[in-house]
Amino acid sequence: MTNLHPKPQLVASDVDGTLIDDSEKISARTKAAVGALVADGATFVLATGRPPRWIEPVVSELGYAPLAICGNGAVIYDSATDRVLSSHTLDVDTLSWLAEVAEHALPGCGLATERVGASAHDAVTQQFVSSPTYEHAWLNPDDTVVSHAEVIDSPAIKMLIRLSSARSSEMRAVLAPLIGDRAEITYSTESGLIELAVPQVTKASGLAEVARRIGAENSSIVAFGDMPNDVPMLAMAGHGVAMGNAHPEARAAADEVTGSNIDDGVAMVLERWWR
Repeated sequence: MTNLHPKPQLVASDVDGTLIDDSEKISARTKAAVGALVADGATFVLATGRPPRWIEPVVSELGYAPLAICGNGAVIYDSATDRVLSSHTLDVDTLSWLAEVAEHALPGCGLATERVGASAHDAVTQQFVSSPTYEHAWLNPDDTVVSHAEVIDSPAIKMLIRLSSARSSEMRAVLAPLIGDRAEITYSTESGLIELAVPQVTKASGLAEVARRIGAENSSIVAFGDMPNDVPMLAMAGHGVAMGNAHPEARAAADEVTGSNIDDGVAMVLERWWR
């Protein structure tokens, strides 16, 4: 494909399955491409389902501390100053209703909620709390196991519903018609984990917030992703790029499919403008 013109003003990249390889490392080639982009005056942001407290390892790999759209768009986090700039939270009444719907529709599921404070490791806020029946989809050393009632007793940037015996796509098919427009529903792994957020809060809404901050038009945005939680962002960007390892929904939403996350797929595209 020939170069796209003009140069992007804003580049957003998902983290897991996109920017980092399967060992959670960023290759020298990808790091160099991002470095060249930043040195040229363009803006690079992370756009991830991760909470702010899981951004530092990515910053360490990059050698650069960008703004991060966290929690699938619910949080804008400045990793350079360790400050949460904005957040969108589900209120307690909504959390309670969602919990009731999920537990009725998916018997045996476990629930957890993700919260944020003023910084990534805000000691005042218990940031991740889960019910005793919640099984983690990945290693999470930050978990605090609490009673069912305590999982939903404070506003949260997202609710996580876990049913290890199911596929996430199957869970979404069951829950989506029941939840309707009361919450945004998505997933970033097929291993039985659904994520719920404030209605219309997605990586696209988070990216739009960043674009407004820097005065960038959607047409000047390039975005990279690999899973259904990336679809809104890939669709809103001037140029959406799905990874070679991407979920079919991400591929369908993208303008282009690049190499996989282990083959420097992000760098392959960025090097059209920055080497």
